[in-house]
Amino acid sequence: MNASSLPDDLRVFARDWLSSNNLLCLGGEPALIDTGHVKHAAETVRLVEQALGLSVALSTIAHTHLHSDHCGGTAALQAAYPSALTWVPKATLPHVQAWDEDALTFGDTAQRCARFTAQRALTPGQTVRLGQRDWQIHAAPGHDRLAVLLFEPLSGVLLAGDAMWEHGVGIIFEHIEGGNGFTAFIDTLALIERLEPAVVIPGHGVPFARADGAIDAALTRARQRVAYFADHPAQHALYAAKVLLKYQFLDAERMTRPALRAWIDNAPILRRLHRQHRPDLLWDIWLSQVLASLSDKGALQQTDIEVINGL
Repeated sequence: MNASSLPDDLRVFARDWLSSNNLLCLGGEPALIDTGHVKHAAETVRLVEQALGLSVALSTIAHTHLHSDHCGGTAALQAAYPSALTWVPKATLPHVQAWDEDALTFGDTAQRCARFTAQRALTPGQTVRLGQRDWQIHAAPGHDRLAVLLFEPLSGVLLAGDAMWEHGVGIIFEHIEGGNGFTAFIDTLALIERLEPAVVIPGHGVPFARADGAIDAALTRARQRVAYFADHPAQHALYAAKVLLKYQFLDAERMTRPALRAWIDNAPILRRLHRQHRPDLLWDIWLSQVLASLSDKGALQQTDIEVINGL
C-alpha cells in the first residue's frame, strides 16, 4: 500500500495549513475525523455532502484534538447533519460541554472557533467504530497534551493529527504550558513506530507511506527537530510565535495595525513566548523583531497602514 492507494472506504480531504486534513470513513455509519477551520466550514460541509450524496447522512464527527484548525467546521457539520454524534478526546469532553474557551485554548491563542456540542469521549485504550472499521484510540501528548491518534490495524492506516507530519513538527504546546512536552512528543513518536503503520495521514500535508521509506524518514526528522528544541527551548518559543502569527494572517488575510495590536493583546500565549524566548528584550522590541523576521522571509507584507498575509 502507498499513500495514493488508501482503501476505497477512506477518503482524505487534504486541506492546507489553516484547515487540517479531514478523513471521511465510508460504509456502515459514515464518519468524518477532524473538520478544519471555521473559515472553511462551508467548504468542509460541501466536500462531505459531495462524497456522501443526498441519500446518505453523516453519522459521526470525531476529532484527534481540539485546536481550532481541527474542529472549526464541526458546528456547521452538526447543523447540516443534526443526528450526527460528536466524539472528542475524553479529557476535553467537559470543556466542550461547558464551552470553556480557555480550557479549549481558544482564549489563550485568540483563535476563533464556532461553538459546537459533543456527546461521546474518545478514550485511550479503547476502540471506536468509524465507518466500517474499528479504530484503536491512543493518547498522543506533545503537540497537545490531550490529543489522541487513531489507528486501524487491518489496513495499517494511522490518523496522526498533529502528532506527526512528514516534514517538521507542530508547536509543542505542552512545553509552552509548563509540561514535559518535548519528552511526551518523543514518546508519541515511539508509539507510532511501535504501531508500524503502513500509511500515515497527517494533520497537514499529504499522506505518506512506509513502503517508500517516508514514514521512517519522517520519524527521524521529527526526532531530530524535537531534540533540537529540547536543547534550545528558546528557539521553540520563537518558532511557536512565528507560527501563531502566520496562522492569524492566514485567517485574517489583511489586518490594519490597530487590529493586529488588538488581536495580539488578546492572545496571552504570545507574552509567554516572549518570556521564554527573549525576556531581556522589551515586549514591543521583541514583537517588532518577530514581525520583521516574517517579513524578511516573505510570510507577510507590511505597509504603512496594514499587515497583509504574503503566503
